[in-house]
Amino acid sequence: MDEFDIARLEREIRQYLGLEPAQLQFEFRELEGQTRLDLITVNPRHQQSFLFRYETGRDQVECLEKMLSYVKSFRDTESSYTVQWRARDDRELHTSYFRAHNVYEALDKLYFGRDLNTITVFSVVLNPSS
Repeated sequence: MDEFDIARLEREIRQYLGLEPAQLQFEFRELEGQTRLDLITVNPRHQQSFLFRYETGRDQVECLEKMLSYVKSFRDTESSYTVQWRARDDRELHTSYFRAHNVYEALDKLYFGRDLNTITVFSVVLNPSS
């Protein structure tokens, strides 16, 4: 595993997405003999985290290379969704945006890593493509 390549690829992904280091988490884990990378975004306003995308590969470098390839093209291959939601103990309605192939995938990204009862979804809208 080359730490230099890992740091370079993570930096490239962050720069391509235009996010600060605190807004993007790279979470690696071993899963069924492969490495899985969960790329998590953190909203700076309400500090909620959501799945951006996951990739699997032989090692961390391969996962990051796949992720970099994805971030360079996802706007052309996936639809944009607007989700309005509220956390269980919060009075404020939040709006989040997801890129996904369908509404189910957008909701999976919203609910990633949390109990379904912690967030109430009020609307999911497929945004017009430009």
